[in-house]
Amino acid sequence: MYKAMNVLLIWVCGLATSAVLAKQTFHGDKVFRVKLQTEEHVALIHKMKEKIKLDFWHPDTADRMVPHMDADFRVNSDQAHSVSILLEQFSVPYEVLFHDLQEGIDAQLDNKKIQKSKGHSYTKYNTWEKIVEWTGNLAKKYPNLVKKVDIGKTVEGRPMYVLQVGNANSATKAIFMDCGIHAREWISPAFCQWFVKELIKGKNNIRELVKSLTFYILPVFNIDGYVWTWTEDRMWRKNRSPSDDGNCVGTDLNRNFNISWCDIGSSTEPCSEIYCGATAESEIEAKNVANFIRSHVDSIKAYISIHSYSQMLLYPFSYTYNLAPDHKELDEIAKGAVSELKGLYGTSYTYGPSASTIYPTAGSSDDWAYSVGIKYSFTFELRDKGKKGFLLPQSQIKATCQESTLAVAYIAKYVLAHSS
Repeated sequence: MYKAMNVLLIWVCGLATSAVLAKQTFHGDKVFRVKLQTEEHVALIHKMKEKIKLDFWHPDTADRMVPHMDADFRVNSDQAHSVSILLEQFSVPYEVLFHDLQEGIDAQLDNKKIQKSKGHSYTKYNTWEKIVEWTGNLAKKYPNLVKKVDIGKTVEGRPMYVLQVGNANSATKAIFMDCGIHAREWISPAFCQWFVKELIKGKNNIRELVKSLTFYILPVFNIDGYVWTWTEDRMWRKNRSPSDDGNCVGTDLNRNFNISWCDIGSSTEPCSEIYCGATAESEIEAKNVANFIRSHVDSIKAYISIHSYSQMLLYPFSYTYNLAPDHKELDEIAKGAVSELKGLYGTSYTYGPSASTIYPTAGSSDDWAYSVGIKYSFTFELRDKGKKGFLLPQSQIKATCQESTLAVAYIAKYVLAHSS
């Protein structure tokens, strides 16, 4: 079987070559969802990735693939037909999520002209420039409720702003939330912006939280990468830190924290999408966040990181299958939060420990936060389950943010009532 696989791979992959463009476009690129039923299916995908460039969407690396799971990955246009031949030859069930990825990218912004002409919007995806302007406007308009805190600069020199939302005179407990640690997950920063709006002028039960809690909200963690997704490569994931040898760019910031660093689910190869960096906290963005949390760790009672996609609510541990000491309590909180979320539009979320619920990951921010004493540490994987993946249309921003706000508010209320 393996000999035949190698022969076919050499033949098929010889039919296609990749082109590198100054500005990445995705005309004809396809996103496949393969249903891995056997070890042979898994082995085939591993063999394919040695010969063909596969951009893994879920899981985020081929090493996390196992039988009886679905795997989503993008294939360049000139190799898509070859992949179809291979999958059919070896009887791997599959579907095509995107037949032309560029069409999906264009469709994500429902009306490009409107997007470019208007200012900041809570129901559209905003550029970094619009988000920066928004943060400044909020701090000016609500000086007694919102403060704009500069926690340091990115590797390319952009300031990282945390919005401190709350009544500082009465609040003694805090929650830290970040969005956009992976650049291409646009719905994540959109949620942070929406949630800030809800804290300021949303329904009473949400606005009441700021009377007793301070929220530290980082609207975009991976700013340089986010900018790159708007200007050069929509599918970019990592930050923009160059490797020492200059051959590759970017570190996965969610592999760069000092907790079981560069162990399971990480890579020491700078070109990998899950590259862990030269050392723990080698990336200035991760260090800035870690330093800010360390300086406020006595008051921060919960850490919430917003990602996409998969519709999951995860909690420690990511780096091991062992259960966290607070597993039972975290599980009950997650159960209640996803129930609140589902009650609005019926959206179903899976919940549980990260390692066993999605896949193992070392050096993640939520595990690190838990390790420094922030017991209530959670990661959301927002909509959807893969039909649109990282290209969730703007038309779904409002509903996604509304339901997710209910889940975060549930966690916040629990933290307020049960943390010391």
